[in-house]
Amino acid sequence: MSGSMRAVVMHEPGGPGVLKIEQRGIPRAQAGTVLIRVEAFGLNRSELFTRQGHSPGVNFPRVLGIEAVGTVADAPGGEFEHGQMVATVMGGMGRSFDGGYAEYTLVPAHQVQAVQTGLPWAQLGALPEMLQTAWGALFRALRLRSGDRLLIRGGTTSVGLAAASIARAHGAEVGATSRNTAGEARVVAAGADRFFLDDGAIAERVRAEWSGGADKVLELVGTATLADSLRCVREPGTVCMAGMVGDRWSLDDFAPMDFIPSAVSLTTYSGDVRDFMATPLQQLVDQVEAGELAIGPSRIFHLDDIVEAHQTMESNTAQGKIVVLTR
Repeated sequence: MSGSMRAVVMHEPGGPGVLKIEQRGIPRAQAGTVLIRVEAFGLNRSELFTRQGHSPGVNFPRVLGIEAVGTVADAPGGEFEHGQMVATVMGGMGRSFDGGYAEYTLVPAHQVQAVQTGLPWAQLGALPEMLQTAWGALFRALRLRSGDRLLIRGGTTSVGLAAASIARAHGAEVGATSRNTAGEARVVAAGADRFFLDDGAIAERVRAEWSGGADKVLELVGTATLADSLRCVREPGTVCMAGMVGDRWSLDDFAPMDFIPSAVSLTTYSGDVRDFMATPLQQLVDQVEAGELAIGPSRIFHLDDIVEAHQTMESNTAQGKIVVLTR
């Protein structure tokens, strides 16, 4: 396929202003790759860190974007049909090779899932990475079961809202946190049964309201609240760290015997292409379309507004998933 496309290109790390819309040639597909006509893509904090220069091994210029949804423009290997609706996530997108912030993206065929839905592109664009992370953290890392008490630390994040909806549908009792009272309506609408106003030290309240504590905690704030989250669970509870909206990834002077309570497990979830391909995307999309899962975008931008979209992500004011439409 020949011709040109619009793409968001960054030539050096920096603030949102380093994201420039440029004309580029449409990539050529070869056997084993799929050229996708991108209709929408979600924003992710990992892209913010790459833009700021914190992702190692990234060469510039680079088109960011670890996910995209759209239609197949070319698949020389025959893995997909022309025009088929697809989603792709991770696998080096936006880091090792150019990602989804463009009208077309070229990705390995093994990281593409076909999907059929009547959802609008803006809603579908919110789902792939968000669902992969929420599903993987809940069922691979936390081994969530019906009847579990699940606390979501960072409940108004995009993954937090998705996890609340999925966990509630799975039969879990869900509690969720936010740093402000305005977050209560959002987490309850997503599926939370309980709300905890988060001042950084909620373990005593959680253990009081939940007769000894939660069974599982999905930690999306990061290391700033991790020690308190570990104190929120009852034996033999599990805490999974799967996000860092608090912008702190590491711990200083980590002493496991002091930090991790007895008989409480600490795990992590980051997800990769295998996890995305193992996510039952079609099933989850069907549930969203049927109204069984309350998952979707909180803010929608267009490609021309990518700088404003990144500013919104960096300011933590979106209260959910940001989606960008390419046309």
